[in-house]
Amino acid sequence: MKESISVFCRVKPSKEAARHESSTVDKLKQLEIVVPKLDTDGHVNNKNELHRYKFNEIFEQSAYQDQVFSKVAKPVVDSVLNGYNGTIFAYGQTGSGKTFTVTGGAEKYADRGLIPRTLSYLFEQFMSDDENDYKMQISYLELYNENGYDLLSPAHDFKGLEDLPKVTILEDPVSGIKIRNLQTFPVSTEEEAVNQLFVGDTNRSIAETPMNMASTRGHCIFTLYIESRRSESSIIKRSKLHLVDLAGSERIGKSSVEWKSQVAREGKYINLSLHYLEQVIVALSEKKRDHVPYRNSILTSVLRDSLGGNSITSMIATVSLEPRNIQESLATCRFAQRVAKIKNEAVLNEELDPSLQIQRLKREVNQLKEQIRLQGKYGNFSCWN
Repeated sequence: MKESISVFCRVKPSKEAARHESSTVDKLKQLEIVVPKLDTDGHVNNKNELHRYKFNEIFEQSAYQDQVFSKVAKPVVDSVLNGYNGTIFAYGQTGSGKTFTVTGGAEKYADRGLIPRTLSYLFEQFMSDDENDYKMQISYLELYNENGYDLLSPAHDFKGLEDLPKVTILEDPVSGIKIRNLQTFPVSTEEEAVNQLFVGDTNRSIAETPMNMASTRGHCIFTLYIESRRSESSIIKRSKLHLVDLAGSERIGKSSVEWKSQVAREGKYINLSLHYLEQVIVALSEKKRDHVPYRNSILTSVLRDSLGGNSITSMIATVSLEPRNIQESLATCRFAQRVAKIKNEAVLNEELDPSLQIQRLKREVNQLKEQIRLQGKYGNFSCWN
């Protein structure tokens, strides 16, 4: 199954953006952004600039969380249930609504994001499917300042994220990327899964910045590992789903942060890892490019399968169309257009269960032995004398 990455856009609600009427959505699912020309070098240019960006779907300011889940996540989750790997990631500037979209808000049940809605949907499918047996495990990884941390680590007495055990990336030539020290936890109910999400979110690195009162300072990857098989079948399907909340891109100067401060240091690491991600996207979108620099960062190493590999992938670009955020939103849209050029080749992750295969072979051996015994007891072997 070879197909392009689907790209979606979500516009953050803002009264200020609505007053300026700087954007419209046309029937072709294009986001049109009007940028007024500024006075430069003493010459006045009153001509506006019009930018158009095409997406698979655009969620305007009035869109609800269930609409986003239905269009963005549900098709990917259905593919994962059928044995394909999937990835959904959110990209955009700080404060544009990524974490609200992926995780959700705490005030109202209707504000649940893609992750809790995915968990709820999966367990509904598990319960309604009488033909298959399912098992699921969860991991939660945060990439902070170019180090990886297990957000579900059972380690006690830690004061902050950096007190958790670090994970390391290993490259296996056969099975691909392996992550050492990242634990997976089996869950059998939606309540158990949501509790694990809550534990991980509690451990995430969050700080107040001039751009965002509660800015996530690292890239977070919530992964579901799903195993399914039909009753009495020796064929087993193993798939995984990455739900990724990327830290927001930000300009240090614009965010009014002291360049020596902790928040500024975090911002530099965030921008560097997003720069490496963009390098991978550019390389994949160029047809004649032989080398793709996945190894430049831990983020691109972990997402290697999701970008140009064995995965059905969707991206949601979150934008803020307030005048002060227009340039960052344009950059986000340009990034999304490059992502849309990437083609992934997802394959069905299906294999024989060795234990069931051994049991079947043992039964066949016993049947053959019984046939030989019966032939020896009742057969005519006079020709052997």
